[in-house]
This record gives sequence, C-alpha cells and structure tokens, in this order.
Amino acid sequence: MWAAAARRDLHAVVSYLADRSPQAALDALDRIERKAQSLVALSERGRVVPELARLHMREYRELVIPPYRLVYRSHSRDILVLAVFDGRRSLEDVLLDRLVRIEEDQG
Repeated sequence: MWAAAARRDLHAVVSYLADRSPQAALDALDRIERKAQSLVALSERGRVVPELARLHMREYRELVIPPYRLVYRSHSRDILVLAVFDGRRSLEDVLLDRLVRIEEDQG
C-alpha cells in the first residue's frame, strides 16, 4: 500500500524525468514499483533508515533504488510506502518540505 504522500512523490519523480526522457520516466517507474512490490514477500530486506536509527526509530526501513530512496514501514505483513525521493537530498530536507506543505494545505 502507498501513502498519499508517497504516491505524490512517485508522480513528481516520473513527471520530472518525463520532461527530459519519457523512456527514463517509464524505466524509473517500473523499477520503483517492482521494488516496492517485492516488499510483500520480503519486507525486512531493506535497511533501517540511518538518519532515523540515530533517533532510535528502527521501524522505518528503506530500499535504495539509485538514485532514489523508498522509505516504508512494515507491520506484520502490511507494508506502507511512505516516501520516494532523490537520495542526493537529505532526509531532513524532505521531511521539512513535507511539514511546510502540510501547513500550507491546512492554512
């Protein structure tokens, strides 16, 4: 399952790539969706998100799909994809952008 924010992330990645190369956009979409789907069978395959592990938050994991990071949480057999973002960005910047957007949407 994908969180609404993660779907928006994926759409933003694909839209950005499509402006430059439609084939690159399709390839990225396929790779990201295949990796996400693979979590159904093997949810523990991703690493604990390093930035969050330092804060003792070990329930969040990620798959690195160069140059992207797919962040998810698993509970029992349920997987929730929370974010997809360019791995060259810091997680802190991504989270800050999210918080600002939420505030703007609420205001």
